[in-house]
Amino acid sequence: MRSLPNLRVRNLGILAHVDAGKTTVTERILFLTGAVHKRGEVHDGTTVTDFDPQERERGITISSAAVSASWDGHRLAVVDTPGHVDFSDEVERALRVLDGAVAVFDAVAGVEPQSETVWRQADRHGVPRIAFVNKMDRAGADLDATVAAIRARLGAVALPVQLPVGREDGFRGVVDLVRMRAYVWDGGGRVETEVPARLREEALRRRRDLEERVAELHPDALEEFCADGALSDGTLARALRALTLAGTAVVVLCGSAYRDRGVEPLLDAIVAYLPAPADRPPVGGGERAADPHAPLVALAFKVHATPTGRMTYVRVYEGALSKGDTVLDTATGRTERISRVLRVQADRTAEVSVALAGDIVAVVGPKTVRAGATLCAPHAPVVLEPPVTAAPVVSVAVEARRSTDTGRLAAGLARLAEEDPSLVVRTDPETGQTVLSGLGELHLEVAVERLRRDRDLEVTVGRPQVAYRETVVRGVTGLLHRHVKQDGGTGQFAHVVLDVAPLGGEEEFAFASTVTGGRVPQEYVRAVEAGCRDALADGPLGGHPVTGVRVTLTDGATHPKDSSELAFRTAGRSALREALRASVLTILEPVAEVTVTVPAESVGAVLGDLAARRGRITDSRVRGGTSVVTATVPLAELFGYATRLRGRTQGRGTFTTRPAGYEPLKA
Repeated sequence: MRSLPNLRVRNLGILAHVDAGKTTVTERILFLTGAVHKRGEVHDGTTVTDFDPQERERGITISSAAVSASWDGHRLAVVDTPGHVDFSDEVERALRVLDGAVAVFDAVAGVEPQSETVWRQADRHGVPRIAFVNKMDRAGADLDATVAAIRARLGAVALPVQLPVGREDGFRGVVDLVRMRAYVWDGGGRVETEVPARLREEALRRRRDLEERVAELHPDALEEFCADGALSDGTLARALRALTLAGTAVVVLCGSAYRDRGVEPLLDAIVAYLPAPADRPPVGGGERAADPHAPLVALAFKVHATPTGRMTYVRVYEGALSKGDTVLDTATGRTERISRVLRVQADRTAEVSVALAGDIVAVVGPKTVRAGATLCAPHAPVVLEPPVTAAPVVSVAVEARRSTDTGRLAAGLARLAEEDPSLVVRTDPETGQTVLSGLGELHLEVAVERLRRDRDLEVTVGRPQVAYRETVVRGVTGLLHRHVKQDGGTGQFAHVVLDVAPLGGEEEFAFASTVTGGRVPQEYVRAVEAGCRDALADGPLGGHPVTGVRVTLTDGATHPKDSSELAFRTAGRSALREALRASVLTILEPVAEVTVTVPAESVGAVLGDLAARRGRITDSRVRGGTSVVTATVPLAELFGYATRLRGRTQGRGTFTTRPAGYEPLKA
């Protein structure tokens, strides 16, 4: 079994803006592949992947859920990811371990804010994608407009390989431009036919356009196109796969998942174009990707506590993982024993004897493994880059209503932070309150609700507070600080001179040394840098973290006996704090890009309300009979905005947000 190739495995994620239809697409994949025998619906709360009670009540995906299916002799591991911006860290962790992705777009709304966010996340991880334009049966659905938006807003080379058969309510199927065959759905499943006569000219024109675009991008296709004046079906398919794997282009398909139209061709495209584990670059120093004979290399990307124990989700990159194996957690240096290996189907599992390179499974047994840890063979230690965790921007104070529950609350919060690294728990040094921080108001609301339901805790929650920052507007030069301490025995001595200046761009901190002549040895320079980083934790204006600072060590002096790394670290910390007090600083506040969709008659009220919330309008346009307003608004002003928007639009207005960085706080 260890010699089985992984060329017939596809590990993919479903990515999209909230309400674009990710979960419905996943449900139809499961149904059509025979993994389930009844269609689940989001509005009925019967979907396989949204199994958490909060997901079913809210009608949104909160946690990534993994499911398995088979299609055309291939095993598909499908991860349904959240679409709401507050849970983008779940998407980040999933993308870290996936080989490919299907980006789902609403055929009416096109490229929405969170669509762009998850697309950029996939870009950072180099994940090849295909696109599925969903909801083609809706009024106002437009494949060409969505393709144009993908090209314009995402900068992608979008290559539509289908032509819709029918429009809006009359959408019945698609023409496959690669094979030049039509597929229609009339209640009895997919039926393959000749291209309808009324669409043949348009299909030929689009096929020709597709061939020309592919020939421009792929050398072998260009050679055949120049020689024969056209591309064969086989050459076109191979070139599309190569362009997808290289990230050069994105194949675009269309359909209506809710009406069961277009999902089978999507499954065909997943198998045809998305990469197998062996198609991805090798990790851990191996000679070839997904080598089942190499020493074990796996990444833990998710931890989930269940009533029966702790499950750790892992992606096996190299080697094999079996029940009873002992693995090394390189994050802690501890060894852990694997007691069970499980194939996951959302909230259900099936035990397997071994997981091979390329598999995504859950394991039971490890007690201390955290998300982002590398698990490897003890005799061949390897460290993989962990997923990036977003910094929290919103905080609430939480406390147990009954003093006897304080210990249970602390344990519950620790478990939440263990499962979701984007949740941070700390104690406020001034008030002694327990503070829970996360990525948004909904993120924290869901976390607190889990405490109430899963832990049966009654908790009191304070008003949300945003995470402010401080930054240098005008710095200082030549600040001298001397740290001298004598209390018997060996003393402490460190002399440093610092320049402090604003740091442009999005960098948080930069440190350099221009000291010459060995006046400050290199190990002491590193200690000064560490001390400066310590000083950034709380700024002089309000105790907020300091960002956007460039520090240069320009001079210093040592003592032959009393200088040490500790002395220079202390000097660096004290010197930078003194320099920051002498500098001109300003407070930064987190801002969000808000996209509000409202009826035309409500635009005036919405614009006025955004202005009252210190919002800056950046775009306003009409789309599909409604007005879409985009604004940059301080995050602190958005608490409770959903209720206010419903009231001003008689419940017909909707909005989405995404982080837009930090801006100076205006009085």
